[in-house]
Amino acid sequence: MQIYLVGGAIRDRLLHIKNADHDWCVTGATPEEMLKLGFYRCGKDFPVFIHPETHEEYALARKERKEGHGYHGFICDFGKEVTIEEDLLRRDLTINAIAEDEDHNLIDPTGGIDDLNKRILRHVSDAFIEDPLRVLRLARFYARFAKYGFKVAYETIALCKKVVASNELTHLTPQRIWLETEKALATDNPELYFIFLEDIGALEQTMPEISALSNVPQEELYHPEGNAFNHTMLTLKESVRLTSYLPLRFAMLTHDLGKVLTPKEQLPAHPMHRALSKDIITSFAKRLQTPNEYLDLALKIGATHTYVNLLTMNPKELLTIFTKMDAYRNHYNITYLAIALAADFFGRKISFTKPFYPPYFISYLFTQSLKINVADIIKEGFKNKEISEELAKRRINVISKAQKLLQEQYEDYDNFI
Repeated sequence: MQIYLVGGAIRDRLLHIKNADHDWCVTGATPEEMLKLGFYRCGKDFPVFIHPETHEEYALARKERKEGHGYHGFICDFGKEVTIEEDLLRRDLTINAIAEDEDHNLIDPTGGIDDLNKRILRHVSDAFIEDPLRVLRLARFYARFAKYGFKVAYETIALCKKVVASNELTHLTPQRIWLETEKALATDNPELYFIFLEDIGALEQTMPEISALSNVPQEELYHPEGNAFNHTMLTLKESVRLTSYLPLRFAMLTHDLGKVLTPKEQLPAHPMHRALSKDIITSFAKRLQTPNEYLDLALKIGATHTYVNLLTMNPKELLTIFTKMDAYRNHYNITYLAIALAADFFGRKISFTKPFYPPYFISYLFTQSLKINVADIIKEGFKNKEISEELAKRRINVISKAQKLLQEQYEDYDNFI
């Protein structure tokens, strides 16, 4: 039996990136021998074992051959005779196909170290096309490593397009698509994940709602970046600068999906896109089986993201925004909305020469409305439905006064359209 450190731990160490995860590959062993050593099995489809003390994963070396469609369409051979080189040759990218033996010698049969030095993401072999999930994994690695100067090899892009043409991506389960997408959202350049998939035609097969934004025009005066997909990608990129909270990044990915449903006669304007967002965001998130936390915030942001006319808007409309954000129950939701407004505004190809105040405005207006105490209303003798009506009335009054105060303080405010 021989044990090798494999994959990401070596790749990241060579790139001088911190990586706390360690994956191990075992040759010359059987599942029964691993169990006798105290490991316990966790993989149903593959022979993966958990170390009893470190809880790290140890997988038996294996070879694979394609027998069906999708991610699960493989027959595996994990006999004792499978070598570490054979195991590495079944992996997706050369930079992930490096192993280290117990004497700290590196095994690199595919030139992964050279590709690391050249900053290239390259497939190990033409067997890359047999697993459609690898297209999403490649896009995710591109989003993660682009900041270090990595590019995707031309020949690898060509293979990805073959996968798209084969329609194999349509056999991926929603869970697998979401798993890769969520990991991509956690990178420093999540927009590149979606842009890469869109450029090769894969986004239409995996997330058609996001891909459809490419066909949605916008008013050039306010959106010189072009279609709604371009704006969404710029907004998502901007959100990374403002927050590490993944549900909010997801909300920025979906915030303009309502534009897909804008009637043609209204284009390129989208006066009702916030009101139209609910059904399409819901169907998209539920199809991918995203956590409820993601869907809930996406629906809130989709319905309320407006930074125009905050100081002249009917205060009743502002109260509706605060209510839709469920801000009176969870005050931090206004912070999420303020971040979303900033990401949405700066997610455009426009040179900004003046301060952008709406995130402050929305927070201030909400905070002022919090001064109205329900307990005081009850003490005054209001009952049942009267309580909620009086509460809304007083909040609207406070919001109106706060708007006027801000108008006086910011005389140069020009609606920030």
